[in-house]
Amino acid sequence: MENPFKAGFVSIVGRPNAGKSTLMNQLVGEKLSIITSKAQTTRHRIMGILNGDDFQIVYSDTPGIINQTQYALHKAMMHFVYNALEDADVILWVIEMQILTDEYKQSMLKLHEKLTSTSTPVILVLNKMDLCKENDIKEQLAFWEEHIPKTHIFLTSALQGQGTAPLFEKILSLLPYHPAYFPEDELTDKSERFFASEIIREKIFLQYSQEIPYACEVLIEDFKQKGDILYIRANILVERDGQKGILIGKKGEALKNLGIEARKDLEDFFQQKVFLETRVKVEPDWRKKDFLLERFGYRKE
Repeated sequence: MENPFKAGFVSIVGRPNAGKSTLMNQLVGEKLSIITSKAQTTRHRIMGILNGDDFQIVYSDTPGIINQTQYALHKAMMHFVYNALEDADVILWVIEMQILTDEYKQSMLKLHEKLTSTSTPVILVLNKMDLCKENDIKEQLAFWEEHIPKTHIFLTSALQGQGTAPLFEKILSLLPYHPAYFPEDELTDKSERFFASEIIREKIFLQYSQEIPYACEVLIEDFKQKGDILYIRANILVERDGQKGILIGKKGEALKNLGIEARKDLEDFFQQKVFLETRVKVEPDWRKKDFLLERFGYRKE
């Protein structure tokens, strides 16, 4: 084949907090997905595009798979996962290594049955190996090799970048020969407004506890370039007045600190000076309302 070129879609799936976002950021070489220690941080399907001389890999970071969808928001998140699986050329199935209870094993084996019900190649990524002792790693690796012998298995620490080089080589070997799907200078399918909202939302997850981060949605109302300054006005939606009070804090200090930390990351991401204005608004039960979710970008693809 003359000048063979490979291109395809690689969907990263798994339970919440398995390290999917960290893994995609490592594989793409850019921070595209927000990362926190809290489960269900990722709400959208986020594509990261890696281009080489003879390949293009379109990675998809997806929300963590949950068994029970409590809100319409959860159903929309799971829809992103299903779509990612449908058009995948390769599936990266990420498992958090230090969790290996009998219940977890059984739920993962059931998930494996679903993932391998089609002809799409599946790579099992045993992640967070840096948090496990050597004997535990051997035990877990032996378990998966015994129960899913026909699946490719890789050990990684996405946080430290361990094991990602051989994983990349395996992904590339499984991709089909196909022309590029996106222009070679594109890094993602998401807009600058989307990343601005995600950066602010990440800071909410890091700064607040319990229900507050999950009850928040960030909408970018204004995104304008004026001279050498990028002006961003963001509305942070919550569901109740009590949540609004917590988000703002005493004398507005909590919201002020949120803005300071978000602005630092926004300036780093956009590589320019940013003026950020944030407001908090109450939108009762927004997670349960389909028409609001569609407005907020949780559309069915």
